[in-house]
Amino acid sequence: MIMHNFLLYFFSLLLGLVLGSFLNVLTYRYLNGGSVIAPRSSCPSCKTPLKALDLIPLFSFLILRGKCRYCRKKISIRYPLVELLTGIVFVTCFHYFGLGPYFWKYIIIFSILIVISAIDLENNLIPNRFVLVLLAWVFLWQLFYPDISHVSAALGFLAGGLSFFLIAILSRGGMGGGDVKLMAVLGLAAGWPHILMLFLLAFVMGAMVGIGFLISKKKSRKDSVPFGPFLALALYVITFWGQDIWMWYTSFL
Repeated sequence: MIMHNFLLYFFSLLLGLVLGSFLNVLTYRYLNGGSVIAPRSSCPSCKTPLKALDLIPLFSFLILRGKCRYCRKKISIRYPLVELLTGIVFVTCFHYFGLGPYFWKYIIIFSILIVISAIDLENNLIPNRFVLVLLAWVFLWQLFYPDISHVSAALGFLAGGLSFFLIAILSRGGMGGGDVKLMAVLGLAAGWPHILMLFLLAFVMGAMVGIGFLISKKKSRKDSVPFGPFLALALYVITFWGQDIWMWYTSFL
């Protein structure tokens, strides 16, 4: 039994690493143009087509010590991080949901959010196309196989979208339209009242990172910090531990 469970966890990790490699391709092709299917993956610096040994998720980066085999230019740390994060997401989803329907629901949700976060960090932009894909995926699950009530999902959608819309107006551009749309979709996924926790967690994490940048002088007060990754991380936290956090919080009331 122990060996069987270990193999399932290991399989979910490998599956996540492989999908993470594909998410890297998806992110790179979106940022630089081109089809996801063709041409073959190549080094961003020297454009040499990569061989199978260069494309082993995470391990190729470690074996090559973070440098291209052909031109020796540094490989962006984004590639192993995306693969590792996707692997962690898969293991977490398997731990909580097994290989049931919600495993597949949430690995797709978090995979899309990983791509959105990577693009937001790179370009300070949340692409509408990925938000729309996420909306369609969450809406279909909520329609045919909900894990929260329709009222909770609707309230989460409205609360998330309207709260960020007001912040965008009051901040006069400090909050982008992509953040507003993404928050509305995450509200649909999280529901009420978990959207409140998502809101609070995202802002606390964003504030902590922002303060760290100011202290280290890597950014000034006028510089913006991409907020998509904090929204994605907050949804990850409340999906698996939100009920425990809510019970802990209400115990003080």
